[in-house]
Amino acid sequence: MCVGMFMAVLDIQIVASSLPDIQIGLVIPLEQLSWVQTAYLMAEIVAIPLTGWLTRMASTRIAFACATVGFTVASAGCAAAGSFWSMLTARVVQGFFGGFLIPIVFSAIFVMFERPQRSRATMIAGILAMLAPTLGPTVGGFITERASWHWLFLINLPAGVAVTLLTLAMVRIDRGSWREIAGADLGAAPLLAGFLATLQVVSSEAPMRGWLSPAMLALAVLCVGCGFGTIRRCLRHRTPLVDLAPFRERNFAIGCWFSFMLGVGLYGATYLLPLFLGLVREHDALEIGAIMIVTGGAQLAAAPVATLLETRLNPMLLTGFGYAMLAAGCLGNGFMTPATDFWGLAAQQAARGIAFMFCLLPTTALALDHLPPVSVPNASGLFNLMRNLGGAVGLALIGSIVETRAPEHAAALVERLQAGDREAARFVGLPLDQFTGQPLGPIDQATRDLVAPMVERAGLTAAFNEAWLLVGGVVLLSLLLLPLLARHRRHPDE
Repeated sequence: MCVGMFMAVLDIQIVASSLPDIQIGLVIPLEQLSWVQTAYLMAEIVAIPLTGWLTRMASTRIAFACATVGFTVASAGCAAAGSFWSMLTARVVQGFFGGFLIPIVFSAIFVMFERPQRSRATMIAGILAMLAPTLGPTVGGFITERASWHWLFLINLPAGVAVTLLTLAMVRIDRGSWREIAGADLGAAPLLAGFLATLQVVSSEAPMRGWLSPAMLALAVLCVGCGFGTIRRCLRHRTPLVDLAPFRERNFAIGCWFSFMLGVGLYGATYLLPLFLGLVREHDALEIGAIMIVTGGAQLAAAPVATLLETRLNPMLLTGFGYAMLAAGCLGNGFMTPATDFWGLAAQQAARGIAFMFCLLPTTALALDHLPPVSVPNASGLFNLMRNLGGAVGLALIGSIVETRAPEHAAALVERLQAGDREAARFVGLPLDQFTGQPLGPIDQATRDLVAPMVERAGLTAAFNEAWLLVGGVVLLSLLLLPLLARHRRHPDE
């Protein structure tokens, strides 16, 4: 089941470094290329909160097997796509079925295992869930370079078949009840889909198209309306499609907030760092992967330690340590220069790699341990949804900062350079002998052509720094809710 989940998480990022090849192969207009990613994320985020209803109806075994089959068939559809629209359709189906796999795995852990086995199982799932976004662009670049972009999706086929057969043969957790179809408030499904899909689209597209553009404003209004309608129906219906009752539990609500902030830090870091290394340092996908492997290595090293401590120390203490390390790892990247490379990024990456497991393990336990087993699948879906929503909101803020602030920083650097500012020259990477604090004279065109790309990269770096500081700052502020967590307790049914 963890292998199936890893496939689903990996497919969020695996196409990132190969989008130019997909664009050429399918003749996709540049302005529509981002939808290859957005379509997957949009469908995935709709599926996640439906996990509880699906497992109650079909059982964990059948739900996971069906989701794996759907994901595998859709992967074959992506590989066989001959046009933009066929790729888009296949990615929507792939994302929808992939969205079920992540929360089902975490809910299965809490139903199948008791402590201390539960902590070890959560560690295994957590490692794969956190490593996949880091490895995705590198794996995708390697596969595309060695074979073709079609193999980004074809590699899912043998693994998908094996996971489906093993799940059907070995997983025995609960029994489903098909009466859930008749009893559930299926009328809430279109509202839920409209709310989450428009939220994902606005978060992805608004930084490029403008938050106040007519299309984005219309989608934002639709998002708010569908969201209000969804919450209203979920609170009033006797058997809601998505049960929001777990949010009445203080630990679950605060745990979901920390899950949201983990999404901000995790997806923000896996977006910002490759972008800096590609656009500013001009590394290719394999070089970016070699640099980012520090995060994965630190995560693997920290996982057994986090698992050991999670069974022995107060999870509130571990949560505080994890999010403080995550904040430090992001804030530390807020002082990069255009010359920053492997060694200037290693310590921050190590801090984030260590932090991820200390963020995931104790908060998952704090949020889900005290719930009755029958409520865990639904609660796991909500808990994982909050992490994805955190990623969507964080990427929207980051995209807006990079889009708007990079040109402003570049223009400010030009003014400072013309005034002879040595610090600006040092940041851009220009020789300092001509910058004495006095205004520069006329600059010839050849010099302008040479300096302009350096100034643009420096302006982009400054915008990246602001984004890193924002991400680190909001993660640090999230620790203010830590004292509100109640003392950890397990549900008496265990």
